[in-house]
Amino acid sequence: MRDDLPLSTTHEVRDRCLCLHLQRAARAVGRMFDDALRPLGLTNGQYSLLVSLNRPEPPRISDVARLLAMDRTTLTAALKPLERRGLLNVQPDPDDRRSRRLVLTAAGEALLVRAVPVWRQTHDRIDTLLGEDNGAGLRTDLQQLAFGTPA
Repeated sequence: MRDDLPLSTTHEVRDRCLCLHLQRAARAVGRMFDDALRPLGLTNGQYSLLVSLNRPEPPRISDVARLLAMDRTTLTAALKPLERRGLLNVQPDPDDRRSRRLVLTAAGEALLVRAVPVWRQTHDRIDTLLGEDNGAGLRTDLQQLAFGTPA
């Protein structure tokens, strides 16, 4: 082991690194939701994407990408399997033909109706793990980290 890279540095990163702690927590929470949503044929990311389309007006791809903190290329790739399943449509924006809007289909809405109770049950389990007020505080802190502003 090098003198300028002691084991204490490894322990410091293990104990202090927010990135490491957030990644581990995100993987664990993601697995919980993936396991719960699997019988519906959805991943947690697909659920978040579909529910983000449940709006009065179909959102632009750029708006959904911003909300989900995804780049447009990654979002476009994530849309394809959902579009093939008939859960959403990608349509030209009537106000700007260069832009695309994402439309939740009737099949997508029906799947969300079935998925929301599963999401709620899973979320209730996580909220119980976090304790009475920790979930709200954690969400505020994560919002601050992601967007630089409180929720």
